[in-house]
Amino acid sequence: MKKALWITLMVVLAVLFAFSASQAKPFKIAAIFQTAIEEPWDGVIHQACLKAKKEMGNIEYEFTEKIAAADFEKVLREYAERGFDLIVGDAFLAGEEPARRIAKDYPKIAFAFGSEFGPVAPNFSVFDNWIHEPAFLCGVIAGRLTKSNTLGVIAAIPIGEVNRLVNAFKAGALSVNPKVKVKISYIGGWFDPPKAKEAAIAQIESGADLIFAERFGVFEAAKEKGVLAFGNMSDQNALAPSVVITGPVWDMYPTIKFCIEMVKKKTWVSMDLGEWSMMGKGGARLAPFHSFEKTLPAGVLKEVRDLEQKIMSGTFRVPVDEQKPASE
Repeated sequence: MKKALWITLMVVLAVLFAFSASQAKPFKIAAIFQTAIEEPWDGVIHQACLKAKKEMGNIEYEFTEKIAAADFEKVLREYAERGFDLIVGDAFLAGEEPARRIAKDYPKIAFAFGSEFGPVAPNFSVFDNWIHEPAFLCGVIAGRLTKSNTLGVIAAIPIGEVNRLVNAFKAGALSVNPKVKVKISYIGGWFDPPKAKEAAIAQIESGADLIFAERFGVFEAAKEKGVLAFGNMSDQNALAPSVVITGPVWDMYPTIKFCIEMVKKKTWVSMDLGEWSMMGKGGARLAPFHSFEKTLPAGVLKEVRDLEQKIMSGTFRVPVDEQKPASE
C-alpha cells in the first residue's frame, strides 16, 4: 500500500513538474535593424536569433528591419517598454547614441549592439564582425591567383570595422605576392547594390581580376566581365556559383547563445563580446569552396588550410589595422 502511494505521488510530482516547465516564462529577444535583413551584416544577426529560437527552446523572437534614423529611438524604446530580456541590433552611425541612451534608461534589460565603440556599465555590451582572419585568407588566395597583379575591393564606409577587413585582405595578398596592387572603392552606404556593381565594373576595366565584395552588388559585374570574387559575412556562393570562390563568414550564433546564457544565469554585465566573433570561438570562418575545391591549385588550398590551423591554434595572428587604406 505504501509503495503504491509512493509511486502515485512520484507520478503526480512528475506531471506537475512537466506542467510547470511547459508554463515557464519564455525568454524574449528583440532585434532592431537599420537595413533590410537581406543585407548580410544584419542578416547574420537575424539568422543567429532564429537559430537560438530553434535550438535553445522556449524563446520568443521579434525583429524590426529597415528602420529610418528618425524612428530608431522610438522603435527601440517600444521594445524596452515591452520587457524583452535581451535586445540586440546594429548601433552604427544613426543608432549609436539612441541605443546607449535607452540602455541607460532600462538598466535591467540586457542590450548587445554592434558598435565600433566600447561597452557601458551596467547593461550595454558591444560586438562587431571580427572576421579579419578569414578576410586575410581570402587575400592569400587572391594574391596567388591574380594574373594582372591588380585586385579590387568594394566596401561600404571607411570606418574601423570595414577598414580592418579591407586591410586584412590586402595584407593577405601582399604576404604571398608583393607585386599586388589593390584598388579600393567605398560606396558610401551599407546597402546599395547598383552603386557597388558600378564601382566593380570600373575596377575590372582598370585591370582588377579578383574582387573582394565587402558589400552586395559585385557579383553581377563579376559574372558579366568574367572575373572571380569573394563574398563577405555569409556563404554567398549560391548567389553566383561560377564567380564566388569563398569569403569570410560571420557566425553570430556563439555570441547570441552566450548572451542568452548570461542573462538566464542573471550574470549579465556590460562587456566587449568581440572574441565570440573570431575564429577561435567559432564566430568566424572561411566559407566552403564548393566547386572551386576541385579547380583551385592544390598548393593554394593547402597553404590556406595550414594558415587556418595556425590561426586557430594561436600560432599566427592576423594584424588588425583599422586605418583607412589607400587605393592604388
